Amino acid sequence: MSIVGTKMVCDGKTARQIFEETIANPSRAKFGFGEKLAIVNVDFQNAYTRLDEFKTAYETDPRQIEYTNTISRLAREKGMPVIWTHVAYAEDGSDAGVWGTRSDTPDSLQNIKYESRRHAFDDRCEIDPADMIYTKRMPSAFFETPLQSLLVWHKVDTVIVTGGSTSGCIRATAVDSLSRGYRTIVPIETCADKHESFHFANLTDLAIKYADVEPVQTVIDWLEAR
Repeated sequence: MSIVGTKMVCDGKTARQIFEETIANPSRAKFGFGEKLAIVNVDFQNAYTRLDEFKTAYETDPRQIEYTNTISRLAREKGMPVIWTHVAYAEDGSDAGVWGTRSDTPDSLQNIKYESRRHAFDDRCEIDPADMIYTKRMPSAFFETPLQSLLVWHKVDTVIVTGGSTSGCIRATAVDSLSRGYRTIVPIETCADKHESFHFANLTDLAIKYADVEPVQTVIDWLEAR
């Protein structure tokens, strides 16, 4: 019997190897840039960035925030919107919904409280007074925030997604962005996760289906050429 489809591949390759092969494929189709982009910086808050303070923090590229600051600055200079999100919850954690029911420790998601150290943005982030700041409660930056309305107002057709985690809020935001018709780009060096398997497996899936996964320099070059 001939098989037209694909049985699940089990070849022993690491997630990083598969990602590198996928990105190196010269025939890989891309969505590309449109005419106007927005930078959506997801959850650069101390709970997830300060390795010296919180168990929930993680780092992949040590220059992640530096790169994010660079493309955010360039976008502002070109009159393109920059958005920052972070998560926080009510005192009783009820607005975390079922997502907040798996554990209840000081490190648990629903125990990130407003105005707390965990809620605050990392002070290495260069946030401009003109930037938009949204508090979100679920993985996607689009879910129950004004993000979609802002992008429509600015006539954005391309969304750059940075932040963490690659396997969680970055993936969710990128899928929602594509689902809303935006060209979606995830700069490799600007996102992070706790384990390289999670990180690279999700970058691969994004690159195949939902986004252009590109070196941050590609975004820098595009912005500088505008």
